[in-house]
Amino acid sequence: MLLLSLAAAFTGFWAGHPAYSQQKQSASLTKYVDPFIGTGFHGHVFVGANVPFGAVQLGPSNISQGWDWCSGYHISDSTIVGFQHTHLSGTGIGDLGDISFMPTTGPIKVFKGTAKDMQSGYVSTFSHQQETARPGYYAVQLNRYHIGVRLTTTQRVGFHEYTFPKSDQAHILIDLEEGLGWDTPVKTAIKQVNDTTVTGFRYSKGWAKDQRIYFTAVFSKPIKTFAVYDSTAAKTGMALEGEKVKGVLSFTTTAGEKVYVKVGISPVSTANAMANIKAELPGWNFNQTVATADAAWNKELQKVQLKTTDEDKKRIFYTAFYHTMIAPSTFNDHNGDYWGTDKKVHSKAGFTNLTTFSLWDTYRAANPLYTVLQPERVNDMISSMLAIYQQQGSLPMWHLMGNETNTMVGYSAVPIVVDAYLKGFKGFDAKLAYEAVKATAMRDEMGTKYVKNLGYIPADSTVESVAMGLEYAIDDWSIAQMAKKMGNMADYQYFSKRGKNYQNYFDKQTHFMRGRVSATEWRTPFSPFVSRHRKDDYTEGNAWQYTWLVPQDVEGLIALQGGEQPFIKKLDSLFIAKGSIGAEGSPDISGLIGQYAHGNEPSHHITYLYAYAGQPWKTAEKVRYILKNFYTSKHDGIIGNEDVGQMSSWYVFSALGFYPVNPANGLYVFGSPLFDEVNLKLPGGKTMHMVAHNNTDQNIYIQRIMLNGKSYTKSYISHADLMQGGELVFEMGSKPNLNWGKTLQDRPYSAKP
Repeated sequence: MLLLSLAAAFTGFWAGHPAYSQQKQSASLTKYVDPFIGTGFHGHVFVGANVPFGAVQLGPSNISQGWDWCSGYHISDSTIVGFQHTHLSGTGIGDLGDISFMPTTGPIKVFKGTAKDMQSGYVSTFSHQQETARPGYYAVQLNRYHIGVRLTTTQRVGFHEYTFPKSDQAHILIDLEEGLGWDTPVKTAIKQVNDTTVTGFRYSKGWAKDQRIYFTAVFSKPIKTFAVYDSTAAKTGMALEGEKVKGVLSFTTTAGEKVYVKVGISPVSTANAMANIKAELPGWNFNQTVATADAAWNKELQKVQLKTTDEDKKRIFYTAFYHTMIAPSTFNDHNGDYWGTDKKVHSKAGFTNLTTFSLWDTYRAANPLYTVLQPERVNDMISSMLAIYQQQGSLPMWHLMGNETNTMVGYSAVPIVVDAYLKGFKGFDAKLAYEAVKATAMRDEMGTKYVKNLGYIPADSTVESVAMGLEYAIDDWSIAQMAKKMGNMADYQYFSKRGKNYQNYFDKQTHFMRGRVSATEWRTPFSPFVSRHRKDDYTEGNAWQYTWLVPQDVEGLIALQGGEQPFIKKLDSLFIAKGSIGAEGSPDISGLIGQYAHGNEPSHHITYLYAYAGQPWKTAEKVRYILKNFYTSKHDGIIGNEDVGQMSSWYVFSALGFYPVNPANGLYVFGSPLFDEVNLKLPGGKTMHMVAHNNTDQNIYIQRIMLNGKSYTKSYISHADLMQGGELVFEMGSKPNLNWGKTLQDRPYSAKP
């Protein structure tokens, strides 16, 4: 019935679009998603089975450790140490990898082994030719044991299928020691409840300092014997608690026998983990669960329908769209219970609690994208952030599994909350939201006391002072807009002034943003090319990249550079400047065009700044180059860390033809639409039908635009107009229309007067 209802919904959605009326719109789009895109180079993407924004990310982890294995998997590797129920996707730090299951045969081994001595442990090799991944599904053959593995999930339950050979020594190892990256166990426990059920928990510390996850595993085949181990030493009994507990379930299997395991996870208790299984996966139909997961992904992917003759571009687009929906991840039980940042259980919350908030990355494009394509989830995201505020006294910075990691700079939840409020989302407490954004900005931590007292952060007081100060200015500007709409003019004036603090980092002699030691002295020596990873005035960047980090007041930045022509000249020079970033530069600085670094987030809005100076055609050139060269369908097809959806959100927006330069003013600046025809499914049964006539790899320049049959001369579109739906028609050409978007009244703006 689910598949039939989805098909009916999609048919109804398309009924009003003649251009598509002859097509069968129930065809699944998941076939275009390739989860292996981004598994090479530094993409760090998750590979495995999950559902959109699910609590479970069930997939393999390699034996290798290191920066390129932050997600546990890299395409260069061919080893597996287990199938774990939590993974990060695209981060620059490794963590999670909780509740590891590994099927084996032969003598019991409970140490995973090493890359140099795999035979001493239980690790197995595999071939990528015998590996399959698609949305909601993963399969692989373990060479060492001749065991076939298939995985799928519901929201909070991992579903394993193991096809064993004939063996009287068939095992399933549950390794609670195993984790990824910085993660190490602190306290673990395992217990056999009956002949088909095992429960336990894993407390660990890592990037997130105090992680707690509970599990209940139900097996389709009665357990023949159960043994417990503290690390590698066997213990007697059916239960064990310790630092590095492991359990081994043994069976006798016939050739080709399938053993199924349902693993519910919970941030609260093993009882809730079992309740999650009963609510989400009461039966044992593996193939139906795969189909249900596929339908869940297809429902999301169908929100964007593309028409193009280039199938490769479809694969890149839908894979990027898929990557935007791995996180934020669900962090509550089916009954609403969750574990808070205050280390307390919060029962039956009235919203879906979420975690994995990589906000310094995602406030730029991923969160604005959610307001367009995931509006039904935005209120839960904001409510989760407000709950964190109530529990820890400030909005989250980089929230992970009930922990504040305090990673990156700025208080980047602020523009996300403000953007949702200004766009009219009503499913959260607006009064509490304003209290939260203001309280977060008025602390005396991480340089904010200097912001309040001096208007800048002295470079000799802390590292990354320029990056901090520029991010704070964006956030403070956002608070000012919320205060204004609420009628709080005193706060509007105060935070507007703080939003101008970026000016205090601008050196009129060099025309770069740089570290200031005092009101009269700059930090020396200075080079705009220098980037010393986490040791200088910038965060994963240099002065070339950070000089443009003023999306909240581009007009003010133009004035600082001396006007439109000097601004354009300086912006042009960014893309051709040559100089070494240095041996100590951040590995995140990748995807270089001159000193523009697309592989890291501070650069993401820069190509669209030309529109503010009346030259949107230059945006088209740069955007099309990036779309073509920095996003491909190969394993190394993402030019930097995926960063929990931000890298892919840039692609999704830009391929559609526009981008949110300012993260909280509700405007999308036009660039160069990639597809001939697009339909966006919007709330309330509305659609935005977008057509790009004469669109080719050469015809990259917008000549003119029609909106609902009328000439539209602006080089941007508002969120309100976009969400009304209708038809947006682009006329494309091979040469720039130098008059399109040139006049002041047609340019994007930072804030209405």
